[in-house]
Amino acid sequence: MRYIYLHGFASSPASRKARFLVEKLQEHSIHLETPDLAPDFQNLTITSQLAVIHGAIRGEPVVLIGSSLGGYLAALYAAEQPQIVERLVLLAPAFDFYELWKKDLGPAKLAEWRENGTICVYHYGAGQETPLGYQLLDDASKYSAFPDFEQPCLILHGLRDEVVPFEKSALFAAARPDNRKLLSFNSGHELTDVLNEIWDSSCGFLLSANTK
Repeated sequence: MRYIYLHGFASSPASRKARFLVEKLQEHSIHLETPDLAPDFQNLTITSQLAVIHGAIRGEPVVLIGSSLGGYLAALYAAEQPQIVERLVLLAPAFDFYELWKKDLGPAKLAEWRENGTICVYHYGAGQETPLGYQLLDDASKYSAFPDFEQPCLILHGLRDEVVPFEKSALFAAARPDNRKLLSFNSGHELTDVLNEIWDSSCGFLLSANTK
């Protein structure tokens, strides 16, 4: 069984969460793959990231761990490829991605972004302001806000998340309580202050896939 970690928006495979999970799974002789989902950040789209994921998986059975936007992408891919994705762990998944961006920016900034073609956002992986094209939102509007899939899924979300409200995950989990389990943490969006608790809560779910 392969394990792949999908990083969040403007993040990288070298993020703190990625490195933590790589180390924890390595202790159990499991290699966690961490592809770069945004090698061309300025031209980023949901579609381009799904293509990277598809290329990385190569049609082989996989467990997906996704953080924020990576969690949303994992859900989209699981809905598209139910025969490939065995189970998922989603960390503060960015469900309703398109509407979250619209609400956060507001009409004026959205109009300015559309007119200019790009805006500058802080890229945490690069450590600097980086231009991002409006095609991201155009493309995101075509995708389901809450992808539907039947595979087992564990969702971990902070109650103090100001980027992706906890209620987004609660709504998603409630739609299929038979295969979706939601755990809450006294944390914000990054969840980096509760990494050990996250591992304790998810390790059994993750490791059990490797025994099949």
